[in-house]
Amino acid sequence: MSPSTPPLRQVRAAYDDQTITVYQAYPDRVADAALEAGRFVPPFKRERMTWVKPSFLWMMYRCGWATKPDQERVLAVRITRAGFEEALASSCLSHLDAEIHPDRDTWARLKEASPVRVQWDPERSTTLDPLPWRSIQVGLGGRTVAAYVDEWMVDLTDLTAEVHAMREDPALRRTRPGLERPYPLPEAVGPRIGLSRPLPQHEQ
Repeated sequence: MSPSTPPLRQVRAAYDDQTITVYQAYPDRVADAALEAGRFVPPFKRERMTWVKPSFLWMMYRCGWATKPDQERVLAVRITRAGFEEALASSCLSHLDAEIHPDRDTWARLKEASPVRVQWDPERSTTLDPLPWRSIQVGLGGRTVAAYVDEWMVDLTDLTAEVHAMREDPALRRTRPGLERPYPLPEAVGPRIGLSRPLPQHEQ
């Protein structure tokens, strides 16, 4: 693994001393109501799991540069770092991992007790091709959805026009990803989410 190659699983994000930026994509009706209120309000549904993504390019892959149905509006959501870390501290991987869970029953019990899901999916290039390292996606459910909306959220920004410009001009596509850097998580959180594994030899 070269010095410039990220570990297989590493949280990378745009953040400052107090906040971290995550991305979501919604239809117009949800985005407009949220932007007017300054937080998520109906038709946003608190009873559903809501997935947040610190990787801008993974969000672009997921929403197709704001072209996929019901994902036509891209929002940057600044939340408190304390809230983000609280979510990860109460999370469970969405899949069984033998290096973290001793058996399927242990994983199933943790999953049942945890309101938050963590997935690690291939990070994306500016052409949205998969890269060998992974990007974290965090699914907030149960009580953590209310905490996200009512306590952790600092502000919302509509990035849709910026995303459309990037779709048309690939030279612009490194602007936001260039703000992302390794995020320093509390030591206890790393093992829970399978953080910082080296790349397999065949991928180095």
